[in-house]
Amino acid sequence: MHSADSARSIEDTAEEWQVTATEVPFQGKKTSVRTDEVVMPDGSVVRRDYQVHPGSVAVLALDAEDRVVVLRQYRHPVRQRLWEIPAGLLDVPGENPLHAAQRELYEEAHIKAEQWWVLTDVYTTPGGCDEAVRIFLARDLSEAEGQRFEVSEEEADMELARVPLPELVRGALAGRLHNNCLVVGVLAVAAALSAGLDTLRPADAPWPARPFDA
Repeated sequence: MHSADSARSIEDTAEEWQVTATEVPFQGKKTSVRTDEVVMPDGSVVRRDYQVHPGSVAVLALDAEDRVVVLRQYRHPVRQRLWEIPAGLLDVPGENPLHAAQRELYEEAHIKAEQWWVLTDVYTTPGGCDEAVRIFLARDLSEAEGQRFEVSEEEADMELARVPLPELVRGALAGRLHNNCLVVGVLAVAAALSAGLDTLRPADAPWPARPFDA
């Protein structure tokens, strides 16, 4: 185990260990499972199973009263109805994540926003999945024009609300809220508001985990 040098910049870096063989034992509609045989530093070879994921975007939409647009949705794998922020898959390879985020905010909440920043980028479960998520901050909100997007399946039962940011921060810290993007988003935006929104990256900032077209 290496110790971190306090004088060194703390930053994740790209690295790829040798893979001697790979297979795909499961191929789903949007994701798959891959098994790689990976060479360890001591020369041994181990098998690593992980989910291959196209990536996602999420939107922390904050209104003029500092309320967050949230929705409540049933998530079958964890057998819970979770409070979340609007989010969705990057369905098209190379898709601009900002465009995808604007689409999700419209489809799930029927809202448009005039101001956008990158709030933070995360890997949701790097020990077992390569999903990368870009969370945006959206402000200057208004109701979208036209008819609402028609939803189906779990989304047809969604509940929509606007909740004060401090209440969501307290809920995350108290263990009452568990959705990854919601928890990361509300804590990140609380920090960003304290530090100043000029510390955030622009909405079109590069994203090495999921390179995109302009």
